[in-house]
Amino acid sequence: MSELTHLNAAGEAHMVDVSTKDATSRTAVAFARVVLGRSIIERIYADEMPKGDVLATVRIAGIQAAKQCSTLIPLCHPLPLDKVSVDISQAGEDAIEIQTSCTTTGKTGVEMEALTAASVAALTLYDMCKALDKGILIETIHLLEKTGGKSGNWRAEEKDRG
Repeated sequence: MSELTHLNAAGEAHMVDVSTKDATSRTAVAFARVVLGRSIIERIYADEMPKGDVLATVRIAGIQAAKQCSTLIPLCHPLPLDKVSVDISQAGEDAIEIQTSCTTTGKTGVEMEALTAASVAALTLYDMCKALDKGILIETIHLLEKTGGKSGNWRAEEKDRG
């Protein structure tokens, strides 16, 4: 494992200096799975939820979260995002899967933006449905892949892809 770059020589947290790095095309894809139960899934897809269009709200929340990442995660650099997408699909009878993708041309990666988008999208799904069941489970949030930058491309093993 490489040296932790968010700590200075004294062990104090600091924002990494990326001023000498070249701007390159970078992408990141993240994933979240939320277990809601069959009856809630049916109501979501029938557009019968008390708070309105759940899936549209989840999409917007994910996009907005990616755009706000540097204000939420203390040492993240603000990035010019070229694209953010939030794809939502039903998984079996009782779960929804969220896949987020972020693209930039910049000096640092967009993994945190994609993960923040997936996290906030999953939390928004919980919020939109909690009146029906407080036991909704956000089962997993993880990075699926990233491209670009000094460390190159990375992809989660097939067994870890959700």
